[in-house]
Amino acid sequence: MRPVKFAVLPILAATAALGQQQWEFGAVGGGGLINNVAAASPAGGATAGFAPGLATGVFAGQNLYHHISGEIRYEYMQSDVRLAAGGQTAQFSGAAHAIHYDVIFHTNRKESRAQLFGAVGGGVKAFFGTGAEEAFQPLSQFGYFTKTQTIKPMIGAGAGMMYRLRPNVYLRTEVRDFMTTFPTAVLTPAPGVKYGSLLHEVVPMVGIVYVK
Repeated sequence: MRPVKFAVLPILAATAALGQQQWEFGAVGGGGLINNVAAASPAGGATAGFAPGLATGVFAGQNLYHHISGEIRYEYMQSDVRLAAGGQTAQFSGAAHAIHYDVIFHTNRKESRAQLFGAVGGGVKAFFGTGAEEAFQPLSQFGYFTKTQTIKPMIGAGAGMMYRLRPNVYLRTEVRDFMTTFPTAVLTPAPGVKYGSLLHEVVPMVGIVYVK
């Protein structure tokens, strides 16, 4: 977890530097869907990627202007690693942590009852292999699961809606796309195997926001 702690420090410093304006605090939950990448080798074709899993997150946002806000966010995603080829699947327990800052563009002023919004930002995503390594692994001709961790730069984008339930409480629904390169430290290609590079994790979420 040490790399994740180091990644949090600049974000905490940025939070302390923000001015005294209207704040939002929220929690969201949903599920993540990650695309597979091709695993090409002389032994044939396979796919490498991650199984769908639960996702949860928290965030703090600051109302900067009438139509623009900024958010510091953290998400935890269950991300079991897997290989598939010829009707056979091998899977390894895993998880991911995302830390990022987003700029939020609102269609209406913050005091409006309903708001559509778009988001774009960036940060880091840490992938963890958490399963037990074994001497024999199915589909090892395409790759090896490792109990390790790696951090990748991440670009994020998304869209959603907020609806006011009470004067200071909003319902929030959103869909996020977290983009990184493939974490070959967690799922390492076998000799002669080449993986595709780009991962998209699409995460639909719903949550509650408190405005202070």
